[in-house]
Amino acid sequence: MSRIFIIAEAGVNHNGDLQTAKKLVDEAAKAGADAVKFQTFKAEALVSKDAKKADYQMETTKQSESQYDMLKKLELTPDMHEQLIAYCREKHIMFLSTPFDLESLHYLVECGVEIIKVPSGEVTNYPYLREVGRTGKRVIISSGMSTLEEIKEAVEVLRGNGSTDITVLHCNTEYPTPYQDVNLRAMVTLGETLETAAGYSDHTKGIEVPVAAAALGAAVIEKHFTLDRNMEGPDHKASLEPKELQAMVEAVRNIEAALGDGKKRPSESEKKNIEIARKSIVARCPIRAGELFTEDNLTTKRPGSGISPMRWNEIVGKTAVRDFAEDELIEV
Repeated sequence: MSRIFIIAEAGVNHNGDLQTAKKLVDEAAKAGADAVKFQTFKAEALVSKDAKKADYQMETTKQSESQYDMLKKLELTPDMHEQLIAYCREKHIMFLSTPFDLESLHYLVECGVEIIKVPSGEVTNYPYLREVGRTGKRVIISSGMSTLEEIKEAVEVLRGNGSTDITVLHCNTEYPTPYQDVNLRAMVTLGETLETAAGYSDHTKGIEVPVAAAALGAAVIEKHFTLDRNMEGPDHKASLEPKELQAMVEAVRNIEAALGDGKKRPSESEKKNIEIARKSIVARCPIRAGELFTEDNLTTKRPGSGISPMRWNEIVGKTAVRDFAEDELIEV
């Protein structure tokens, strides 16, 4: 990952419809994302029949249905996976999907996914993490709801079972995340403490925080998006719409370009302005040959094509070798 890897998180915003899922692929590719990510799960392996929904899910889905019923409608079938993988290949964007259970993990490996994305909810799931490590795949793991110790233990499990390429994403698992709860500096803490690449999975409204993450050195940025925030479903309200996703990707790429290599030197674009903006030592008034250069008869003015003012102490006290008119560049 030599540049910021941008994941457009379609998640379950397809609402169980293949054509909607393909439109999400279209928009992710159009926006310039590196990957579009879905979610792979079996509702019966993921959640108990009587499990409650989160508050944000209650607000955006039918209150009478259980979490199980809600998720069951959002499953992607094997045929849908195959079609989406082929469609992503056609659109030149990487297909990714988060597995939420062991069967789904093994299925995605069989499908040939390049990266395993571990969701925040599985950070404390030892059997799951063990199997992810055994795949030998590149791993991106979100750390929402986790303490530093918990994510450290998760990374140790992954490494202990074969993972060698791990990126940890700072994340807050509230939809949408209040700005005061983002704690973006924790992304840097994760990378330094765990000695892994670090990135950010965002659930705030807008694009400011992902752009800030890019400025702080994120290796990966992930952001939910939807075709329309007003669609029914658990994640639409906390997602970007297509034009906003495009604006985020463009902003991240601009910041990425602006970060540079950290070496302080004149850029190629500004070199032409050096002589125009800098000053040289010039005659404050007419100076005759043989006169001494003094603090009173010298000054500094543009352009910067003559003797640098940094040589002031060297020039003061020398003898003028010829006449100099007012404002003329001094020569010695």
